[in-house]
Amino acid sequence: MATKFNKVALSINAHPDDAESWNAGALKLLKDKGYKIVIATITWGDMGGCGTSMEETAKKRFKEAKKAAAVLDAEYYTLGGTDGFLFDTKAMRLKVISLIRKVKAGVIFTHLPNDYHPDHRATSNIVEAAAMVSSLDPVPVKEKPLKVTPLLYYSSPFTLSDPLGTEIAPPHFFVDISSVIKTKNEMLSKHKSQIELMRHMHKIDDFFGYILEGNRYYGNLAGVEYAEVYWQHLGGGFQKEPQVQDDLSEYLIEKK
Repeated sequence: MATKFNKVALSINAHPDDAESWNAGALKLLKDKGYKIVIATITWGDMGGCGTSMEETAKKRFKEAKKAAAVLDAEYYTLGGTDGFLFDTKAMRLKVISLIRKVKAGVIFTHLPNDYHPDHRATSNIVEAAAMVSSLDPVPVKEKPLKVTPLLYYSSPFTLSDPLGTEIAPPHFFVDISSVIKTKNEMLSKHKSQIELMRHMHKIDDFFGYILEGNRYYGNLAGVEYAEVYWQHLGGGFQKEPQVQDDLSEYLIEKK
């Protein structure tokens, strides 16, 4: 008999706006299927500003992230790491374990291990390690262990390539988000501070439009208007039930 995992989807990423950029469509669809949605960031996103101090940027981005999460009636947490200086440490792993247990996550989304951004890669390592032991008694945190290790999924950033531009393994599946693209855009629109930053840092004039064009590109690959792409962690240490795939079966396009 297949294990049933809590219908709590935790999207835990490096920075404010990451969940909205890579994962918001599937989160909305899961919410519509009865899931509780929780969004968390490992860092404050305090490097993500132009003409403001780290403290000012952190406060601004926290408010933006709260507003974006509210679109899905989602809880939002930040774990206080420093943007651009994120390392895989025991202390941060324990923070993530505490959060996973606190919200009783059944499904976790995070960055690919070979993502383009070093903070994303560090986050992926931290989240994988934390999720793997979240059901074990000896972990030194106050929250009680989960009854079962959560399922772990990875989302994709701007492109399907690694830091060296090499094409990465094809996604395990696409999710058709055409019906919820307006919700995704609404969530993205709360992150107004990133418009100027992306113009300065990446020479992207229309940040929100750029993200949605990426979803249109993935949609073209899948034969729909807009899509997001996902991989499930199928290696050791995790169960392999396709719960997200089953719950979103009407929106699912298998890898081609």
